[in-house]
Formats: sequence, C-alpha cells, structure tokens
Amino acid sequence: MKKELRSKLRSVLGGISPEDLRRTSQIAAEALFKEPEYRRAEIMMIYLSLPHEADTTPIVLQAWQDRKKVVAPQVSWESRQMIPVEIRDLNEDVADGQYGIRQPIRGMPIPIELIDLVIVPGLGFDPFGNRLGRGRGFYDRFLGNPGFKGVACGFALENQLVESLPSGPHDVKVRMLVTERKIRRFDP
Repeated sequence: MKKELRSKLRSVLGGISPEDLRRTSQIAAEALFKEPEYRRAEIMMIYLSLPHEADTTPIVLQAWQDRKKVVAPQVSWESRQMIPVEIRDLNEDVADGQYGIRQPIRGMPIPIELIDLVIVPGLGFDPFGNRLGRGRGFYDRFLGNPGFKGVACGFALENQLVESLPSGPHDVKVRMLVTERKIRRFDP
C-alpha cells in the first residue's frame, strides 16, 4: 500500500508547475515564521528540497536573517544515518550527493540534542501526524533518537495531505504540519 501511495503522491507533486510550487511553498513558509515553534528555535535542521518538493529555500534564508543556526542533514548511506551539519551558504556549503539529494559538503556537525526544530519532508501526511517518506527510514531513525528533544515539523503542500497513512512501530509522527493553507498540531 505504501508503494502505491508513494507513486500516486509523486505524480501529484510532479504535476505542480515550478511557479506554483514556489508560490505555495512561500505562503507555507510565511505561515511557519509566525508560529512559536519557529520563533523559539535557535538551531533548526531543514531539509534541502528537491525540485518536486515543497521548497525550503525561503525558510533557510529567513532563519539566517533571524540569526538562527541552520543545519541540514548529511546522509551516510553506509550507516543509514543523517548527520546534522551547519550550513552558512546554499552555494558554497551544499552540493548534490548520491541520488541527487542536496546536502552539506562542509560545515560543523551539530549534536542532535541541541536541535530545537526539524523541518521534515514527506511525500504525504495525514490528519494524525503520520508521514510517508521515501521509504528508507532516515527521518524515522533520526527523530526516534532518544537525544532528539525538539519539534518535528512536516512541511508540505495541502494536496500532499491524504485521509490516512499506514504506520508501523518504527514510523515517527510529526508534531506539527505546515502547508500553504493550515497549521496542524498533533499530540506527541
């Protein structure tokens, strides 16, 4: 079932024009900036969006303007882990890695315990905080780390919301979901 949902949601995202994706992502980002979870965060981990994902560039740029420390996940495919690495420039500190995933190529690793807010990608989300990722479990392992005490915030477009998603024992829910239309909060 997850495989079929991933395929369906990929085609939904693929059907959105780059202009609409940028516009709706900007609206969602502006909504996030008003929320207490964003305002309180001193260190934020933000995924570096792929072309058919909600664009996180406005969040990164605003966080820097707001003097927040921004980290991005550096993927270790061998250990199947993400290492939070500080970035200070989207051109100098970031490059395309394996599978075309943008990630830090230099910067200081930041302990997971210090991260206040993680902006989490997903192909889909449901009204209960469940998330459908790309199927490798990187974010579930990261967010499930006992050292992580921050807030996991899904960032998506409203048309990525589905009625319900299957979830297993290793799936970690997000605490909030931001789209261009609504902020949703879920019980931890």
